[in-house]
Amino acid sequence: MTGGIEAIGSIVEGGMLARAVEPRAGEATDAHEGACLNCGIPLIGSHCHACGQAAHVHRTMGAFFHDLIHGVLHFDGKTWRTLPLLAWKPGELTRRYIAGERARFVSPMALFLFSVFLMFAVFQLAGIGPPTEFNTRQIGRAAAGPGDARQELADLKNARKQMGAGNPAAPIVDAQIAALQKQLGEKASPVPGDEVVLAENAGKGSRLTARYTGLSFIDHAIDKWRENPSLMSYKLQSNSYKFSWLLIPLSIPFVWLLFAWRRRFGPYDHAVFVTYSLGFMTLFYVALVLLGGIGVGTGLLMLLGVFVPLIHIYRQLKGAYSLSCFSALWRTAALSFFIFWILFLFIDLLLVLGAAD
Repeated sequence: MTGGIEAIGSIVEGGMLARAVEPRAGEATDAHEGACLNCGIPLIGSHCHACGQAAHVHRTMGAFFHDLIHGVLHFDGKTWRTLPLLAWKPGELTRRYIAGERARFVSPMALFLFSVFLMFAVFQLAGIGPPTEFNTRQIGRAAAGPGDARQELADLKNARKQMGAGNPAAPIVDAQIAALQKQLGEKASPVPGDEVVLAENAGKGSRLTARYTGLSFIDHAIDKWRENPSLMSYKLQSNSYKFSWLLIPLSIPFVWLLFAWRRRFGPYDHAVFVTYSLGFMTLFYVALVLLGGIGVGTGLLMLLGVFVPLIHIYRQLKGAYSLSCFSALWRTAALSFFIFWILFLFIDLLLVLGAAD
């Protein structure tokens, strides 16, 4: 019940944030002695010619809740002009918005904000997300004296030095070393390339591992995971929600690489392309989750989840940048490869942000 309430709250919050980015000129207002109540300019007609505010205001609870529902779900009616183009003609939508048709469509950022909040709300209702409860491996002899523990730690370190990074027993020994070091108050000395167990869920037979990199901020995040995997998993989920906007600046340079020799396309064009694309992908995966909830087969959902985004990227590239079929096709393939690097960078940033909290 609590998860459902939180999910509904997320949708409302997303709608309000999107409305903050996508305001309507002149929420309902009232004329006051022929002057605009917002800026004081004498009114001419039903709207202020200076600030755009309407001449009539309401002061009823019914109208207040109408504004709330309108703000969350309607976006001034632009939604119903934007979504069909976003789904079927994304390139045309991107091109027209860049060309200056701003009043007709929901802005890319408003759409992205609402879609992200909607996605996390639906995922929360569906129980989709990283686990936050782990049965962490705690190995060590609590009753052993400090001398015995130090000797055992030295023996384990010697045994670990003789193991290769791919040795299946290495993660277990690493966990034993970490547990004894924590018991003795020693700071672990990570070796770049060593694989360590961050956490494991014995009930589901799942294990989360990572390798030390030699970069202090990443290795620090790995140590934080080993200390409290449940807390870090929760932070990862929370930060992915709060910092989802980072996907936009992370993606723009990769799109720019595809058009580096075409001077007529600038960073703003790529920003609009990326943000509309992310908005569609978010809404599309929400739709897949909802389809799964009503019993659509997993195989079909996986097929749609792979091919529909590729087709959408191709159509958006072709239409937004006026490309030939071949040009759009190879750029779609390149961008699909770049997406893995973008997600890798995004997850790394979330891990670092989580360790810094």
